[in-house]
Amino acid sequence: MKSYTSFKKQALKNTEVKKEYKALAPQFEIIQAIISKRLKEGLTQAELAKRLGTHQSAIARLESGKVSPTVSYLNQIALAIGGSLHISID
Repeated sequence: MKSYTSFKKQALKNTEVKKEYKALAPQFEIIQAIISKRLKEGLTQAELAKRLGTHQSAIARLESGKVSPTVSYLNQIALAIGGSLHISID
């Protein structure tokens, strides 16, 4: 069985796969930032959900990339985990 790293390397040789991978990069950067900050603050998904007035499953869907949150919701999440939302376009 191939490791994830070798699979990814092989898959990204395909130009269409590489294009889609790059297109999804911003979404996954946001997700990674949320997960990292949540863990740094020592919060479980359930605890974050409680702060947001939602369910743990909603946080799980967000962190898995199955949903695309609004900017307003991202701001609520940032505040709930003791952070702030910054958006830039380069």
